[in-house]
Amino acid sequence: MRYLLLLFLLVSISAFSQKPRLRDYGIEIGVLKPGKYNAITDVKGVKVGHTTLAIGDSIRTGVTAILPHEGDIYQWKLPAAVYIGNGYGKLAGYSQVKELGNIETPIVLTNTLSVAAATNALISNTLSQPGNENVRSVNAVVGETNDGYLNDIRGRHVKEEHVLEAIKNAQTGKVVEGNVGAGTGTICFQYKGGIGTSSRLIPEKLGGYTVGVLVQTNFGGVFELNGVPIAKALDNYPRAYTYDVDGSCMMVVITDAPVDARNLERMAKRAIMGLAKTGGIASNGSGDYVIAVSTAKENLIPNSSSSPILQNSFLDNGAMTPLFLATIEATQEAIYNSLFTAESTVGRDGHEIKALPIDMVLEVMKEYSALKDNDGDK
Repeated sequence: MRYLLLLFLLVSISAFSQKPRLRDYGIEIGVLKPGKYNAITDVKGVKVGHTTLAIGDSIRTGVTAILPHEGDIYQWKLPAAVYIGNGYGKLAGYSQVKELGNIETPIVLTNTLSVAAATNALISNTLSQPGNENVRSVNAVVGETNDGYLNDIRGRHVKEEHVLEAIKNAQTGKVVEGNVGAGTGTICFQYKGGIGTSSRLIPEKLGGYTVGVLVQTNFGGVFELNGVPIAKALDNYPRAYTYDVDGSCMMVVITDAPVDARNLERMAKRAIMGLAKTGGIASNGSGDYVIAVSTAKENLIPNSSSSPILQNSFLDNGAMTPLFLATIEATQEAIYNSLFTAESTVGRDGHEIKALPIDMVLEVMKEYSALKDNDGDK
């Protein structure tokens, strides 16, 4: 047991030394600028925490927790929405978010068979908060993807304490990506996937808001990078008669813009467009969910109020377009970051998934850039 604990600690520590991200190679996505950390934590007050379980030769899984604000989320709920790109998934808490338009717990991502453990942990976390002594109903929001190829998923190794640890250790600032937390055992475009994040800043004249996205990538399709058909160039994509690209992608979109639940759902729809721009196709067996949240302090929703009327101020429909673009760009780049920072992994039954061959990808990008330049000369 002591050996396993030591191994767990070593893996958790080593995860903080990650590979370069997409922009480190000079590749920029879209036209809007990213925030300081190019992460979901560029939205003020947002924290992210991971618990990584990479133990022995068969456990490759974990937990990622996203805290929208530092206070008691149950007592101060946030406007929220969920959009389903393809519903082959086990997202817990969907119906109440859809019905009431708010969220009352941190968002937790994990593997498919650990949704129940994560739900229980979020309930425990909520009940333990001072002021929640009389709470008797908690709508825990837990998303998942299936990491069963690399991970002994039937062993259900994620326990309540692992989720609580991820919540406790959540931090602002830089976010660790790749083989970490809920992305430890995931696969994307037949390469090693994982956790990725990105952000976009809206110009001051359009509000000066921030949009941040975090993804858990575990899906397939025909990979494209900034419009370049990487999968075709590397001859690495599902073949005719099978097109076996089932998998899932969890996307969390958070903004500090004052957006109501209806327009948050519209933003969530645009995250699916970002996924599509990477080559994802939301296949029949894919669980592609987007959770969108607004952290604007003026619109926090008190759990109890002396007045039956809430005084809120939300953006007009006409002001949403820049936020739509920001969501698309940040989602696309977050997915790429999950691939660029992931590392080759061997897991259950000796299954191995290779990391994205970055040198080959960059060579393809150069070739297409040269072709474009030559066409321009003509």
